[in-house]
Amino acid sequence: MPLPAGVYRADHVGSFLRPKAILETREKVESQAATAEDLRKVEDEHIATVVREQIENGLQSVTDGEYRRAWFHIDFLQHLAGVEKRGHVASTNVTSHGMTPPRLVVVGKLGHPNAIQVDDFNYVNKQVEAVKASSGASQTVTAKVCIPSPTMVYFRGGRDAIDADAYPTLEPLFDDIAKAYQAELDDLYAAGCRFVQLDDTNLAYLCDEGMSKEAAQRHGKTPAELTQQCVDIINASISKRPKDMTIGIHLCRGNFRSQWFAQGGYEPVAETLFKGLNVDVYFLEFDDARSGDFSPLRHLPEDKIVVLGVMSSKKAELDDKEAMIERLKEAAGYCPRGLDQLCLSHQCGFSSTKEGNDLTVEEQWAKVRLEVEIAKQVWGDDLSQ
Repeated sequence: MPLPAGVYRADHVGSFLRPKAILETREKVESQAATAEDLRKVEDEHIATVVREQIENGLQSVTDGEYRRAWFHIDFLQHLAGVEKRGHVASTNVTSHGMTPPRLVVVGKLGHPNAIQVDDFNYVNKQVEAVKASSGASQTVTAKVCIPSPTMVYFRGGRDAIDADAYPTLEPLFDDIAKAYQAELDDLYAAGCRFVQLDDTNLAYLCDEGMSKEAAQRHGKTPAELTQQCVDIINASISKRPKDMTIGIHLCRGNFRSQWFAQGGYEPVAETLFKGLNVDVYFLEFDDARSGDFSPLRHLPEDKIVVLGVMSSKKAELDDKEAMIERLKEAAGYCPRGLDQLCLSHQCGFSSTKEGNDLTVEEQWAKVRLEVEIAKQVWGDDLSQ
C-alpha cells in the first residue's frame, strides 16, 4: 500500500530555527520601529532560503519553517473572528524558564472572514517550484501547511474563556469551529494545497496524569469523554475535505527551548485516536522514556500511517543511527503491516515558538541529514514509497 500523498519516509513536523534577522525585525514591529510589511519582506527572503535548504538536505515535505509565527498556534487562531489573546494559561506544568502559553478567549461568535494560510502557502509553493526548476530535481516535493488543531481554540481555557452571551452552550461553538476550519481547508485546496497538518497538544496532554485531571476539572468531563470530544470536533472540521487532500495530525507534549510540558504514553487515548480519528497520518513523539512504549500502536488500523518521532529536536547531539533503526523495528512489531506503516521524523519541530530549541542551525541540518540517511537505509532511496 503506497504512502498517502505528501507523506515521506523521512518527514518532519514543520518548524525550523528562526533566523536572527526575522527575530530582530519582529521585535522592531512590536516596538513600532518597523511595519508588518517590513517583517513580511524579511520573512519572504528567509523562507525562500529555508525552502531550498530543506530540499538540499533531503526533505521532500517542505514548509515555511513557521517563520511567520511567534507561536505555532496563536498566530493562526487570532485571525478567526471572535478569538482574542488575553493573558496566559494557568497550569501546574511550567518550564524552568517560567513560561506558560498565551491564553485564547472566545469573545464573540466565531467565524472565518478571510483565508488565513493561502498567501503563505502560495509563497512556499512558488519557492518549491523555483528550487526544483533551478536544480533540475526530479523527486516529488510537497508544500505542506501546518495549522493548529481545532481543539486549540477552546480546550486550554475551558468554559471560563468562552463568552456566555455568544455561546450559552458549547455545541454551537463546536459547530462554528468546524465551519471555520472547513472554510480554511476549502480555501487552501482551491489554492492547490494537498497536505495539511493539524498540530494538537490537547490529546497528548490527556495522556499526562496531572494535566488530564486538570482538564477533567476544567471541563466537567472524564478524560475519556474529553478525548472523544476532541476527536469529534476534529472529524467535523475535516469532514468536507476533498478525497485528494491528505490530513495529518501531530500530537505534541510541548516544545519550548528544548523543554517539554507533558509526559505519559499514548495508551489513554490510543484506541479512540487510531480507530476514531479520520486522519491519514499521525506524527507521534517517541523520543524518550516520558513518551511511553510503542504498545499503543497495536490499535493502528491497516490503512493508516505513523510518522515515528524517535529522533530528538530538543538536543544538539546527533541521535545514534543504529539505535534509531532498532527503535523503528521495535515499533514495527506492533503495527499490522510492520515497517510499511511507519515513517521517521524528529519528535517535534526545531522551533515551535520563535525562541527555538537549544541547538545551532548547523546542528539542526546535520540532524535532518542523518534522518534522511537512516530512512534510506531502512526503506530504500525512494522516500515516497
